[in-house]
Amino acid sequence: MFSALDLALEAGQLLRVMGANGVGKTSLLRILCGLRAPSQGAVLWSGSPIAKVREDFHQNLLYVGHLSGLKDDFSAIENLAGSSAIDGTDVDLANILQALDMLGVEHCSRIPVRHLSQGQKRRVTLARLLLAAERPLWILDEPFNALDVRAVALVEGLLTAHAAAGGTVVFTTHLEPSIDPIELTHLDLDRFATTVQ
Repeated sequence: MFSALDLALEAGQLLRVMGANGVGKTSLLRILCGLRAPSQGAVLWSGSPIAKVREDFHQNLLYVGHLSGLKDDFSAIENLAGSSAIDGTDVDLANILQALDMLGVEHCSRIPVRHLSQGQKRRVTLARLLLAAERPLWILDEPFNALDVRAVALVEGLLTAHAAAGGTVVFTTHLEPSIDPIELTHLDLDRFATTVQ
């Protein structure tokens, strides 16, 4: 795990969280999302602890975990409609189909996702980025998992476009992203690792 981390995120920032397995990358993302409380300190949104502005914070956040979060018996359309409803994002069938088409999985949008490959499932999950593009803060845990080279390039484009439009993106990956180094900030959690006795 890590300690003594002091971090401020700005609009337009792309932050890649790095570090060895087990150092706490996923834990940090869950803390930033408010899904886990820090053992010390606080996470602030617009200067206020996220626990005190939870509704406003969650309306501005899109979190995509390393698991797909998809219901196997539901189609891609049903999954995205359900997750959008839970997120409070107003979408219709045309929006969903357009997002799936951009991610290259519109052709399998109506079959249960249990029949999809891992890469196709990941693309369905990442279609949420297009459906919630107006949310300024994206936090993504291993978004490139199971994707082929073309899909990785597509998602990298979505992340850089979101930052260029004034959004903030925090993500983890074991890949070396093909994002302009000038646009990308790195946070190496190995520098903040604590030794467990």
